[in-house]
Amino acid sequence: MADPKEAIKEKSMNLQKDMLAKQFHDLGKAKELGKKVVYTFVPGNLTELILSFDMLPVYPEINALQSGMRKKSGSYIKDAEKMGYSEDVCTYVKCDIGMMLNGNIGPTGEKLPSPDLLLLSYTGCFTFLKWFENLERLYPGVPVAMLHTPYQEDGKITQDQIDYMVKQLKEDVIPKMEKVSGKKYDQTRLSKMMENSVKAEDLLVKVLESAKNVPSPIDAYFAGVYYIGPIFTAFRGTEAAVEYYTELWNEVQERMRLGLGPVTPEGEIKEQKFRLVVEGPPNWTNFREFWKIFYDMGAVIVASSYTKVGGVYDLGFRHDPKEPLESLSKYCMGVYTNMNLPQRVGLLEKYVKEYKADGFLINSIKSCNSFSAGQLMIMREIEQRTGVPVGFIESDLVDPRYFSYANIKNRLESYFQMLGQRKIILKQEGVLA
Repeated sequence: MADPKEAIKEKSMNLQKDMLAKQFHDLGKAKELGKKVVYTFVPGNLTELILSFDMLPVYPEINALQSGMRKKSGSYIKDAEKMGYSEDVCTYVKCDIGMMLNGNIGPTGEKLPSPDLLLLSYTGCFTFLKWFENLERLYPGVPVAMLHTPYQEDGKITQDQIDYMVKQLKEDVIPKMEKVSGKKYDQTRLSKMMENSVKAEDLLVKVLESAKNVPSPIDAYFAGVYYIGPIFTAFRGTEAAVEYYTELWNEVQERMRLGLGPVTPEGEIKEQKFRLVVEGPPNWTNFREFWKIFYDMGAVIVASSYTKVGGVYDLGFRHDPKEPLESLSKYCMGVYTNMNLPQRVGLLEKYVKEYKADGFLINSIKSCNSFSAGQLMIMREIEQRTGVPVGFIESDLVDPRYFSYANIKNRLESYFQMLGQRKIILKQEGVLA
């Protein structure tokens, strides 16, 4: 395979790169600067609350995927397995444990600080519980705050559930944050941050929904993971996030005005032959190669479930500065991984229809039960409800042993050939123009 050419980057990409560099630099200096550090998870995170206490969040999943993209995850996973972690354990967990065993050097090469608080916001992934049990052993004495998020078993969020979560925030999470940070809870400051959250959320929805245009100016999966980065992690509620999404939206509007396609590392997609909706996380160890297969086939992803793991803002949810704790509770319960299977099917069906997709593809992750459970049922339901051809491939999050380039490429080429034949038939029948 030829060496990849230098990736093309827009201003918003460089802006985000600078934001992340500063974040990891600040983490590297946290102890020196007297900053307290909170380890927590992406889905259903409490970023604004953490930042309102002037503490710095660390997201183990982000460290793992960054390590995957930098080709470091394979050795970390092997070190965790030598310690006794099974081959079937989530590879985010094993990468995180392996990174700690090797000195806790973060993806940028700077040592990450140990946690002052372990904040477990549990949203639909049982592995999170076991993950933090292990972190508690590795960091003995560090306080643990657990926010138990009720699963949307009945497909709705009730007032009783909101009250239950607010009670946990008031009686357990916030008191522990006050004790660790040495600062009192400041609701006015939290509300002010949520005003910034709303601005960024409005802009993100505009960006993601721009994919309803033909041609789509964005790729809502591969590029989408960059679009969600700041708002799903350490920057929601900050002015920096608002600045980033303002710049991103300006770039997307300009591409729409000019009728241009998404920017990819290989260049702009000139001819968009196929529009797809994708379910499941991407593979990170071979991210660019994976994306390039779609680029080469003229396939653009117009909507994905993965870009909703940190919030389904396109369904109308916004953080509410007037009721910050109630709003955080609704947010945690509403994220994609906390939705039941009928809700997920309904959302994906809506995407296929509203974004005029030609096909629906599942990337099933070997070590992620939270995502992979029920995907065959989802596939059948989407096919029956929408009539579009469905495809199924398998890979992993950050374990390079489970990304087979040739197998995935062969499967996708066969799938795209089927989509192409179907388009020809539909045109002959006068269904497509």
